[in-house]
Amino acid sequence: MLMKSGDPAAQLIYGPNGFRVMRPGKYVLCAVSGVPVPLEELRYWSVTRQEAYATAEVATRRMLDE
Repeated sequence: MLMKSGDPAAQLIYGPNGFRVMRPGKYVLCAVSGVPVPLEELRYWSVTRQEAYATAEVATRRMLDE
């Protein structure tokens, strides 16, 4: 999915089995890389940190940095 400069970022609350949309948008930003992640492709996040991650590798690296 191609992001346009005017597309709004979503604000989510991340839970253990999914997320809840608090502010509608088409994507969230990866907390580590800053890459936009379309909501339909979002698979990795931290409930504790309330952060989204672009890939499994990025999520794993972030968890190991604790």
